[in-house]
Amino acid sequence: MPKIQVSSAKPGDRLLEDVITKFGSVLLQKNRTLTARDIDVLNAFLISTIDVQRSGETEPVQEQKADAPAMNEAEKPFHEAYDQLLQLLKKFFRIAESNGVLPVIEIRKSLEQVLSHIDQYHLLSFVPRQFQTKDYLYHNSIQVALTSYQIAKSHGLPSKDWVPVALAGLLHDIGNMRIDRSILEKPGKLTKDELEEMRKHTLYGYQILKPIAAFNDGIKLSALQHHEKEDGSGYPMGLKGDKLHPYAKIIAVADIYHAMTSDRSHKKADSPYLVLEQLYKESFGKLDPYVVQTFLNKVTQVQNGVMVRLSDGRIGEIIFTNRDHPTRPMVNANGTIINLAIERNLYIETVLPKI
Repeated sequence: MPKIQVSSAKPGDRLLEDVITKFGSVLLQKNRTLTARDIDVLNAFLISTIDVQRSGETEPVQEQKADAPAMNEAEKPFHEAYDQLLQLLKKFFRIAESNGVLPVIEIRKSLEQVLSHIDQYHLLSFVPRQFQTKDYLYHNSIQVALTSYQIAKSHGLPSKDWVPVALAGLLHDIGNMRIDRSILEKPGKLTKDELEEMRKHTLYGYQILKPIAAFNDGIKLSALQHHEKEDGSGYPMGLKGDKLHPYAKIIAVADIYHAMTSDRSHKKADSPYLVLEQLYKESFGKLDPYVVQTFLNKVTQVQNGVMVRLSDGRIGEIIFTNRDHPTRPMVNANGTIINLAIERNLYIETVLPKI
């Protein structure tokens, strides 16, 4: 059918052609069923007309929820493997809580299945299909595993260490199963005594993993050391950087990133770009600077064309990334080019899911 004005588009309309920005990148793909958010994005990019099949014509079109990230066919195996690992990890942690026999081989195979689709894991925009705040611990564990795997690969660790590093990330917080739920899920600030008990999750985690012969020392020590700091100011033992296992240094960076960019019972998620800036600052004395730099390079290396929402609410497209300021790229918003390295009062609030 002929093109229509975007102003007359409705949720449920289906695109018959790709929508291309003036910079030549694909904004919305052919056959996508439009949501209310998609129409906002089209207006933000000054797209005037689109070629669509109207909702209800020829064949019924099922409207998507406006807040649900779209998923193409290539992403389905990854999400299915992720969801399967999520359910197994809940079982694994429950068994650990009751001192039962842990299904070590099963959890490793499930993790490896997710890792076989790691190319579909885009850290800045990934949103689990089944995320609920009460399941934060499990989602955080899986995402720390995936991110740690990517850091290990980019950081130059031997390939034999990549899956063990991912396992270390997956199980680094297993000691939380021995923490009283009233402390673990408390919405407000912890008291001094509660904080001391909470910090014991590192010791509990090490105790749970230590007897498992199938796990190497790096996996076990990551549970113990992932809150230690390079300058010795961390816990539980106040160890300095030269005493920390390389796995634990990687887990520490991934864990901080995901903890700060996830919704939890006591706080809302922070902007991923503000968290990246904080990680960069903490690389001076607190975190391994080489691991942090590897992480920043990995996360920000391919950004052009990524759609983001700025702190003032505008939607834009990253068009250039300056390697000297990787967290503050240039963004095209409504035809206006914004250099975030100069306009420091603005920042990227949200990376929009690929559509």
